[in-house]
Amino acid sequence: MLPKYKRVLIKLSGEALAGAAGHGLDENVISGVVNQIKKIHDMGVQVALVIGGGNFWRGRQGKQMERTTADHMGMLATVMNSLAMMDALEQRGIPTRVQTALIMTSVAEPYILRKALHHFEKGRVVIMACGTGNPYCSTDTAAAQRACEIQADVLMMAKNIDGIYDSDPKLNPNAKKYDHINYLDIIKNGIKAMDTTAATMCMENNIPVLAFGLEEENSIIRVVCGERMGTIIDNN
Repeated sequence: MLPKYKRVLIKLSGEALAGAAGHGLDENVISGVVNQIKKIHDMGVQVALVIGGGNFWRGRQGKQMERTTADHMGMLATVMNSLAMMDALEQRGIPTRVQTALIMTSVAEPYILRKALHHFEKGRVVIMACGTGNPYCSTDTAAAQRACEIQADVLMMAKNIDGIYDSDPKLNPNAKKYDHINYLDIIKNGIKAMDTTAATMCMENNIPVLAFGLEEENSIIRVVCGERMGTIIDNN
């Protein structure tokens, strides 16, 4: 198989890395993701990752907590996931760098766009942690912003379900799955596939999004190689 895309940003939810337990890290899930990243990396694809932190902390858990504090805790949760993924990738021989939007030089580099681009040129995977570094911004928004900054060919959103539906398929057995939807419909209809800020950013910068199920066999490889699966979001 030959890759369709040269540079991709993969957004992984923290919950996806937790596996069936729903919290913490599932080494089998991480191993499966790493195996796929290794294969596309070996194809010459440049890979960036943004990983959520919901398997450790979600801001809405801190109901009595000031929002900015809760969001900063969520950013720290993304760092734990990013370091775990870096370790797993490097054990497979894939050179990896974690860059953070919050400065913590003892454990990772600060996010600097030119440095990230240099890492791609050197064949390294770059994991971008701490979201945008700002409260009130989701990791979806961070993934969209980073995808625009690095001029990714596509933003791949690996989800717990196999695409985007008009309602929650876990609650509505008659939910309709979209094979294709445009950004204006996402925004206008309030579809909860990605937050509005992220959708608007990708729309304005013409970055296509592919939302697909992480649990499907070799889903990352299949998407990178151009197989139609999940849901495509674009301006068409």
